[in-house]
Amino acid sequence: MNERRAGFVGLGLMGAPMAANLVARGWQVTAWNRSPGALDDFEARGGSRAPDVAALRDEPVIVFMLPDLSYIEESAAGLLASWAETPPKPGTAVVIMSSVSPAGVKDFGARVRELARGLVAVIDAPVSGGTTGAAAGTLAIMAGASEEDFQRLRPLFNAMGTTARRMGELGAGSLAKACNQLIVGTTTAALAEAAELAGRSGMDVSALFEVMSGGLAGSRVLDGVGPRLAQKDYTPTGPAKFMHKDLSFVVEGAAAAGAAVPLASAGVELYAELKRQGLGDQDLSVIREVISNLSDTAADTAKKGNPTA
Repeated sequence: MNERRAGFVGLGLMGAPMAANLVARGWQVTAWNRSPGALDDFEARGGSRAPDVAALRDEPVIVFMLPDLSYIEESAAGLLASWAETPPKPGTAVVIMSSVSPAGVKDFGARVRELARGLVAVIDAPVSGGTTGAAAGTLAIMAGASEEDFQRLRPLFNAMGTTARRMGELGAGSLAKACNQLIVGTTTAALAEAAELAGRSGMDVSALFEVMSGGLAGSRVLDGVGPRLAQKDYTPTGPAKFMHKDLSFVVEGAAAAGAAVPLASAGVELYAELKRQGLGDQDLSVIREVISNLSDTAADTAKKGNPTA
């Protein structure tokens, strides 16, 4: 892109460091966030604030980093109404970097194209790497876009991540992120099961994970979440409840493609249980607590069935 200007909507745990990295790399960024405190911090880092999302209408690219598509649609209502009344500049790009439904983002893109008279391109470009990657500017970015749009947005992506790939047309980025979350969510759950089994058997979970990391079970998921699982550290690095949403997108995509996803289906139910237990706002590692609670329930049921045990 010739102009290094962008609008940015959503300065949460991920959005704030992503927007800050754009500013640090020479971009002029105007942001909007529901709570003003994050905007104060962003201005202190050299960014600017917008009074509302519609005020971003003339930015060449507008990034959305909100929890789900429903939040994006709500926040963008005024923006789309403005474009419907007065056409935007040709080549304007809306970049959805949240984890959203692949089918849903296609529908959103079609509505934007219609309201903006075909002058706005919608790109889905969700990220992986968590808050650590967002702060370090080392995110992996999975884009659904035309080749032309992807290439002109490369400077934007390169300011926030170290790996950016075009996965296909609009919706492909979100499906790629769903596949990513299938691995992260089910692997974390498997590690939590191993931790709980080992811990209840009197084993040192940290020692178990250390030896596992040197073998075939070693992975970046183990390296990242293993210490928190072992220490039962559930301090949020991102709300665990979002994994239920992400795995639901896997099931949705599988239905459209005619693919079987038994692990994703089991994961959807497990993370639904996490939400039922009221643990959704804690770190993903809290899935160990979910499994611990399920274990306690199973043990109590067995004891009632066999009072002499």
